Amino acid sequence: MTFMQKHIALYTDLYQLTMAQGYFLAGRRDTPASFDYFYRENPFQGGYVIFAGLSDLLDILEKMKFESEDIEYLASLGFRKEFLDFLRSFRFRGTIFSVQEGEVIFPLEPVVRVDGNIIETQIIETVLLNLLNFESLIATKASRIRSVAGNRRVVDFGLRRAQGFGGIHASKAAIIGGVDATSNVYASLEFGLETSGTQAHSWIQSYDDELTSFRKFAEYYPDRCILLVDTYNTLRSGIPNAITVGKELETKGFRLVAVRLDSGDLAYLSKRARQMLDDAGLQYVKIVVSNQLDEYLIRSLLQQGAPIDSFGVGTRLITGNGSPALEGVYKLSMCGEKPRLKFSENYSKVTLPGLKKVFRYKNGEGMFYADAVSLETESSVDQIVHPLFPDQHSSLKNCTAEPLLKKAMENGNIIGRSSLPQESSAYARERLASLSAEHKRFEFPHTYKVGISQKLMELRSKIVDEIQHTIS
Repeated sequence: MTFMQKHIALYTDLYQLTMAQGYFLAGRRDTPASFDYFYRENPFQGGYVIFAGLSDLLDILEKMKFESEDIEYLASLGFRKEFLDFLRSFRFRGTIFSVQEGEVIFPLEPVVRVDGNIIETQIIETVLLNLLNFESLIATKASRIRSVAGNRRVVDFGLRRAQGFGGIHASKAAIIGGVDATSNVYASLEFGLETSGTQAHSWIQSYDDELTSFRKFAEYYPDRCILLVDTYNTLRSGIPNAITVGKELETKGFRLVAVRLDSGDLAYLSKRARQMLDDAGLQYVKIVVSNQLDEYLIRSLLQQGAPIDSFGVGTRLITGNGSPALEGVYKLSMCGEKPRLKFSENYSKVTLPGLKKVFRYKNGEGMFYADAVSLETESSVDQIVHPLFPDQHSSLKNCTAEPLLKKAMENGNIIGRSSLPQESSAYARERLASLSAEHKRFEFPHTYKVGISQKLMELRSKIVDEIQHTIS
């Protein structure tokens, strides 16, 4: 990833470095630690999340270092010379276990585990949360849009409405979630994505009449001509002029690719446009629509029988409209070879201690049935317990298991080749096909089972009792 080449190590919050210096001054720089990344609640009131951002995270960690300018700046903030001298040679040398990019994940299960010394595992918290939370949120939104669009083409038009440079990673995440292409040229070059684009109203407005603007565009782009037909009046001007240009292109051996609708009643206008195009013998011309689309509006359009071939989705995709953030967290689970947890009077906030595995269990039909979180020393789990309600449990007998956490980085080096966005997208589609429909519906989706092993529950209860004893 060539984006953000300088000052990568400063892509963090001040308190990460404050704590890192504290660990250093306390002589704890070599203390082993492990952190888990997980989230507590599905975004968009949905039933799952598509995991994304791993490849960008690994790439940043492999290159992370403190440059001379970084050291000088930290010195100006009051950090001590001995700590800054340590940072000059700092590199991330930890080990990361993770689910695969594009995996379907669920609340409360650790999907990334970071092992290393306490300083390096602490310093990377902010960048890890920033990338995984944001990209997973956008990939999930894209997945929902793809689910209703079916085989119709979906293009990301969102860069102009994105939160600054976040639009670059958002376009990549949208591809992982199922979008076909993006208008984002930078992201297309950076990540090898398919580009797509049409024209703006300003092109048409810059000419004295609409027909001339269409003819000029067709002259310059005869093999990929898509005409925006709603600048003045879609049915009385835009479509008739597009038909005229379409017929002229035929005489030159070309075909008008599509017309685009960007305003008005898209269901009504697309039906009338289809009829007019068909009556003119232009049955092959496709209809593209845009304008504040999301999964709900696309579903409504298709339920109304709108003859739409392609959707351009922008603001509501690229900003994760409906859920401003995925609230993933990064919590210490081991330190100094001792299991740790975050205690809270709110039991739902008590974390899972120790080194852990995550298994996905499938039923006899090959569909996802439940995920089990166990201690790393456990080879199998026959029953899971609800992480918040220990009296609720589920049997895993007659189910087949697969491990989800695999080593992605060792000693600060990426293992193997990171998946391309298109590969992660294909993997996401494959995994979603094994998730039952009741977990994917938009309204009141069924909660997917994520449970913990009996031994993990006992370890958590033991540590909670010890903490309560010390504060009583």
